[in-house]
Formats: sequence, structure tokens, C-alpha cells
Amino acid sequence: MNARSEYSIAPAALYQQVAERLRARIFAHQLPPGSWLDEQSLAQEYGISRTPLREALKVLAAEGLVMLKPRRGCYVTELAEEDLDEIFPVIALLEGRCAALATQRANAADLQHLGTIHEQLEECARKGDADGFFEVNHDFHVALQELAGNRWLSQLIDETRKLLKLTRRDSLRLKGRLKQSLAEHRAILKAIRQRDESQAGRLMHEHLLSGRAALSKLHTSAP
Repeated sequence: MNARSEYSIAPAALYQQVAERLRARIFAHQLPPGSWLDEQSLAQEYGISRTPLREALKVLAAEGLVMLKPRRGCYVTELAEEDLDEIFPVIALLEGRCAALATQRANAADLQHLGTIHEQLEECARKGDADGFFEVNHDFHVALQELAGNRWLSQLIDETRKLLKLTRRDSLRLKGRLKQSLAEHRAILKAIRQRDESQAGRLMHEHLLSGRAALSKLHTSAP
């Protein structure tokens, strides 16, 4: 019997487990956009055959996270500027609607929960912790999705957000963006607390487009 390495995976639902591990590495940029995925090395690392690995790659390809190129192999998706110009307005519309619905439905306990998450954002911003801010920001947006209570809207947002995780964290490295994003969150939370669903939706829409503008500046200033 072959000994398993520390990366070995149990047989049950093998390709889903492989897909989840690869997805996490892609989101963490351990497998950066544009990088080639060496199937043989990955199979050896996980202690599996190449069959479940290829099934996992098909799952990630269906999600848009990798690209399977005939006779060239598999590559982590690298979004072009044109892709971002098309994706951000879509998620801005979706999350704007989500914020408006959440404002309608939020009770006192929900508002307290959102306030607690926002306090964590404030703390991350004070520390200049961009990675922590990114994760807490995700929690805030997910909390609004849950409050909105529209599973179809939530599903569309989740699928679109997966693609943006390939690049979106980078925008927080832009000078002043962390402070700007925090101010945008403050305004959104204020509108929600005031039960102004139209304002909350509009501010969330602008918040997402502001993130796109920050990414554009970052890419323009890159060497």
C-alpha cells in the first residue's frame, strides 16, 4: 500500500475536494492568474491519479477560474481590462439590489450585526491590514445577501464574485483606497440604518464601481 503524503485526500467525493483545494489556492494567489497548472506535479502533491484532478479542473473551468487549452494544458484565468469593464457593472447592479432588499428586511438585531462587522472593518483600516479588510468586507457583503433573502440574486452574486476574487484584493494596495472603501461602507451602513433603501442601493452600486476605478488606477501605475 502506498504511503500518503500530508497533502493526500480521502477518496470520498475526491474531485470536489481537489477542486475546493485548488479554488482556495487560486483565491489566495498561490496559483496566480495566468499561471500554468502542472497536472502531473499536482497529482503527485495530492497523492491522487490524474483522473480526479482533471475532473476537478473541469469544475473550475465551468466556474471560469481556469481555462483548458487544447494541447497546451490548463491555466488560471487572467482577466483582461475589458473583462473587468464588463463584470463590475453587472455585480454593481446585483449588489445594489441586494443592499436595497436588505434595508427593507433588516431588524434591530440585523443592524447590530452589520455594525459589529463594520467595527472590524474600522479596526483593519486603522491597522492598515488590507488582507484582513478584504476578508471582513466579504463578510459584510455576505451578511447583506443573507438579509436580502433572494437565493437567485445571491447565487448570481456568488458566481460573479468568484471571478473578481482573481483581482479585487489588489485594489486595496492603492494609496488611499482602504480609507476610501471604509468611507463608502460607512455611508452604506448609515443609509441602511436610516431605512433608505434607494440610497443604500445607489451607494452600494457606486461602491462596486469605485472598486473598479481603483483597479484601473492600480494597473495603470504598475511598472
